Amino acid sequence: MAQTYFPTRVSSPVAGAFHESVFAGLNGDRQLNVEDVQEAYIESKDRLVTAIDATKSVLNDIRVFNKDEWVVRYPQLREHTAPAEAEGSVPRRPNHARRSLSFADDPHFETDVVFGGPRHGLARSMTLASISDAQESESESSDSDDLHKASEDDRLIPTSDFNVLRLDLKLGSNHSSTSAASLVSQLEKSSIANLLDERIVTSVNHIDKLRLRVEDTSSKVLVTGDLNAGKSTFVNALLRREVMPVDQQPCTTSFCEVHDAADNEGLEEVHVLKDGVTYDIKDASTFTKGEVADLEKIVAENEHTERMIKLYLADTRAPSESLLNNGVVDISLIDAPGLNRDSIQTTAVFARQEEIDVVVFVVSAENHFTLSAKEFLWNASNEKAYLFIVVNKYDQIKNKDKCRRLVLEQIKQLSPRTYEDAEDLVHFVDAASALQPFTANPAFDDLEQSLRSFVLVKRSKSKLQPVSTYLSNLLADIELLAGANAIVADAELQRAQEDLSQVRPVLEKMKSGRDVLEDALEVVEETGAGDASSRTKTVLKNALERVGNGQLGVDKPSVTMPSYPGLLGVWDYARDVRRALLASLDAAVMSAEDEARLITSNGVQKIKDLGEVHLPEGVERSRRVFMPEAMFSTMRRGAKGMKRRSSSSYSNIGGAIVAGGIHGLGIGLASRPDMLETTFFDLFDVNHQFFIHFGDAKKAEEDDESSSPTALGLVSVGVGALTMVGGQAIGVRGVIEGIVRVTDLLGNESTRKYVASVVGACTIGYTAYLILDLPSSIPRTVGRRVKASVGTSSGEREVHFVDAHAGRISRETRKVLRLASWDLRERFRGAMEERAKEVKGAEEMEKRSSKAKEWFGSVGERTAGIREDAKLESIGA
Repeated sequence: MAQTYFPTRVSSPVAGAFHESVFAGLNGDRQLNVEDVQEAYIESKDRLVTAIDATKSVLNDIRVFNKDEWVVRYPQLREHTAPAEAEGSVPRRPNHARRSLSFADDPHFETDVVFGGPRHGLARSMTLASISDAQESESESSDSDDLHKASEDDRLIPTSDFNVLRLDLKLGSNHSSTSAASLVSQLEKSSIANLLDERIVTSVNHIDKLRLRVEDTSSKVLVTGDLNAGKSTFVNALLRREVMPVDQQPCTTSFCEVHDAADNEGLEEVHVLKDGVTYDIKDASTFTKGEVADLEKIVAENEHTERMIKLYLADTRAPSESLLNNGVVDISLIDAPGLNRDSIQTTAVFARQEEIDVVVFVVSAENHFTLSAKEFLWNASNEKAYLFIVVNKYDQIKNKDKCRRLVLEQIKQLSPRTYEDAEDLVHFVDAASALQPFTANPAFDDLEQSLRSFVLVKRSKSKLQPVSTYLSNLLADIELLAGANAIVADAELQRAQEDLSQVRPVLEKMKSGRDVLEDALEVVEETGAGDASSRTKTVLKNALERVGNGQLGVDKPSVTMPSYPGLLGVWDYARDVRRALLASLDAAVMSAEDEARLITSNGVQKIKDLGEVHLPEGVERSRRVFMPEAMFSTMRRGAKGMKRRSSSSYSNIGGAIVAGGIHGLGIGLASRPDMLETTFFDLFDVNHQFFIHFGDAKKAEEDDESSSPTALGLVSVGVGALTMVGGQAIGVRGVIEGIVRVTDLLGNESTRKYVASVVGACTIGYTAYLILDLPSSIPRTVGRRVKASVGTSSGEREVHFVDAHAGRISRETRKVLRLASWDLRERFRGAMEERAKEVKGAEEMEKRSSKAKEWFGSVGERTAGIREDAKLESIGA
């Protein structure tokens, strides 16, 4: 926190030094009360010191806020182009200065604003509002002409640009503003904020020096101007003695500061200050002492060292005539080098302004104001509204009226306040003639009297008013900065609220729909896998039933039953039948896979539809393209990029390779040599016939091709063949009875004659029946054996053909649907996280911008309070 100073109002020792004669001589018939003048001065000084401290506090708070809370934006203002009014319409008299507001770091942001002028007396105060706010204000005040007039009276259009906090960025040889704008637009917000922070630091340092200057009871008068304008001659004229070196060529190359010899115990001396050492008049080691008569030599010796020279002179004139020995305040005259001598010395003159109370600018009546002079005066006008201007060498001008008119016109542009008070502040003289002894020079006498009045009597105007002007300009810049940033904060607050109104409902909807989406995806996965499994079981069960009956598992043109080639080709016929039946099972598997692909496609589409329902707008949808033909592929990539076979599609399925095997080429049941092996039992299924006639027919269907004939089996077959002769022998009892009857018949001699013929005939007949029935019995026999073989045990567990394929196809379907669901879940999760970040960012922006809007509004209130308490407009008035 900046320290607050409350100086006590006691009678100053300076007040005791005031002489009534001084004020009488300065003001003629108008007598001034010394105590009243000094009291007013001290009161104004106290208010100004308090205002300086308060302003410094505001600047430091802006720096902290810029660093920790909000990047302070630097506004740019352009003239607003008003739309053309309709012909015949009554032009409306505006009561606002309308400008176009933008920012260097954000060229896309642009809005129209109005500048409301100050209330009465606040010459540099301003308010900044958006157009909508101004229109509301205008509509409220448009009901009455009197109110409208009063509003116009209360609003003065102030300057709409920065004075102190201006960021001067110049590019190119011509320093064009467009180049500067192009440079700033390329800078980031933080970069511009850093530049602004540096400018604020410079202002803080400057007002610290201004505070020291205000509290200093002495006054410093800087005499400056262009080369050969007669500055040193003018100083000699004020001193009424030729002390400063004078020549047609520039001879003043150092700052020569003239003090009253009373400050040096009445001794006239020259002190040349040493570099890097703080000057102390009581410490001879801090300076080099010289004689006044050697001043010209001393100046010449220090021409290139640019050292400061202090000159102590005794003025024996009366206090009413002397500027140094005035009996009022300590005065020092500073004779500065010419402005246009070189850039380094010109910069040094500019830098000395902050410690100068009064600027006396000497201009040659022959040359008027040069570019360097104009630049100096423009810079000085930011702080010093009133400048004391001396137009020297005026007696040498022939057309004096023209010279006076041209000079005053230039002053009007450079320093309007000085022009308004030109009678006291602008003087046309010839300093050289004032040094002539016993020669009357009323013009210079008037100048000296006005300068004494300006420095001594009007100290509030000469010493305090420049500080007040600078402070007023600085407060106006702060108000402009705060007003522009308040508008930006309000715009960002509205944008954040709009974003929240759009994004927050989306996030809430996504949160509430997250579980619904999860359940829906689970249902799609389970339903798809379940439908694929059940449909596969149905297709394969039907195919196995058809194969078991000797028919093809599926009706497809690509799979046909072979034609019977005759008895001699019965073996090949059995093999071809087996191959056809196995191929039909492979085709049935492929048909089940095709139906699973269709089910999977429908499931993937359902997942996409869920994405359209649950994913918000602006979220990229999945670009994955589902390729059903890629399902049930067994190719995988190995660790080193080599292809390898995956047995996941055909392992543990009855020990058989299934359709959709290696490379997806259908190397399945019909391509396995062990499954195509043909045996005798493919022609005559003895076991099946035996169990049909003598046992359980179902058990015959459950026998597999791994069963091999035994001796007992052959005997049983023989016995069965014999019993079929009678056609009534069923079971063991029938067998025994048949044996007894055969024995009885064979015991009869006459019967034995015909046994061989009968048995032979029966055998031939049955064999002929079997041969004729082979084309239809072989498919059934092979079909039964194939049906039994695909359900055989594999290892220690039995895996059924149908269940194995149903599980495989179901897993593949689930894998695809799960991948699609995972993609949708990830997109939903990412979208929800993104919306959560947007909501969080918008909430933070809403909080920050709301705080910034309120804070910048409070800055405006603080600056207004500083103006009101300090009464800056009354200081120096």
